[in-house]
Amino acid sequence: MTLLVGAMLGAGMLLVLSPWLWPARRDTSSPATTSALTRLIGEAGFAERATARTVVVCAAFGGAVAAALAWLIFPVLPLWSLAGLVGAYAPIAWLQSRARRRAKERRGLWPDVCDLLVSSVRAGMSLADAVASLAVSGPERLRPDFARFARDVAASGHLDAALAGLKTRLADPIADRIVETLRMAREVGGTELVPTLRALGSAVRADATLRAEVEARQSWIRAAAVLGAVAPWVILGLLALRPEAAAAYGSPQGIALILGGAVVTVVAFRLMLRVGRLPEPRRWFA
Repeated sequence: MTLLVGAMLGAGMLLVLSPWLWPARRDTSSPATTSALTRLIGEAGFAERATARTVVVCAAFGGAVAAALAWLIFPVLPLWSLAGLVGAYAPIAWLQSRARRRAKERRGLWPDVCDLLVSSVRAGMSLADAVASLAVSGPERLRPDFARFARDVAASGHLDAALAGLKTRLADPIADRIVETLRMAREVGGTELVPTLRALGSAVRADATLRAEVEARQSWIRAAAVLGAVAPWVILGLLALRPEAAAAYGSPQGIALILGGAVVTVVAFRLMLRVGRLPEPRRWFA
């Protein structure tokens, strides 16, 4: 047992030091395919402050800590493994929750952004000035991103590069549509920019209202899923504190029971969330 704990501690320390011991080599000459984890980090609002490697290291460290704590409390081997898996998935789950909450908070802001852009364009401002003006007149939560856009345009003078950076920082499907609309209007010209932005703002406002109503009515599904998934494992943890129950769960039959229950819990939890989840718009222009 001491050897197992020492091996887990050594593996955790090695994973923590791995970014500095074996730095990844990237080929900057060709564009790399954006991984799902990198996209999740951007949608959670950490596009410039975290990398996929950081999240992987945090997941490994969290799994090692959770497994060690489970070893101190429960003398049952399967519970250590499950606690390690849960601890490793905790950073990913936190990023997913933050990304959903961030998208929900920003969903109601994009119609105002479209209206402000329409007003600026109709007032005769250029596209760069219209977008940069949102750093002052736009929604407060989005002002830092537009202020960074204004600095990029002022420093480089390249609107396309500044719009690409803005799209990366915002990491939102509706923002992608707005940015691509502005980019196309700049490249091909035309007089359809104002009607397009108005139609996009109306569609986004109607979608946000409908989603708010449906999510309010289906919130009980997520609450029931969480309660149904956590309650059996709380009872199992309390039972495992008794020596005779720990010996029973440590037997081959008990290990099979715990692993089977874990599989059923994960499948049922995912199904319940799938039932209560609305389809999220995808980032087609990312």
